[in-house]
Amino acid sequence: QVQLAESGGGLVQAGGSLRLSCAASGRTFSSHIMAWFCQAPGKERAFVAGIRWRGGNTYYADSAKGRFTISRDNAKNTVYLQMNSLKAEDTAVYYCAADRRSQRIVVVTTIDEYGYWGQGTQVSVSS
Repeated sequence: QVQLAESGGGLVQAGGSLRLSCAASGRTFSSHIMAWFCQAPGKERAFVAGIRWRGGNTYYADSAKGRFTISRDNAKNTVYLQMNSLKAEDTAVYYCAADRRSQRIVVVTTIDEYGYWGQGTQVSVSS
């Protein structure tokens, strides 16, 4: 059974940092784009950051650029999201996702392109 398990969420003050982790089990995603999405209350799930399966090419939503860093360790089947300079508007549930296709060249940002999802981890930023 394929599982993506997020961890590292929590409550932090504005300006603080958190590091989210997503561990995959049941299969390897070393040939798949991995991404983070977030969903705030009353809003649709939105792309935050993605990383290619090889070479570490990354892509970020405008809101994440300069503050968040996505990385991956294929040997551990794990992807990370380092979140710095957090703002109250970053408060959301953060989901890890794996591309439904392997060896895609370009990082995709639409939800439908991701076929595997974790349960999410809550990030709350107090102002």
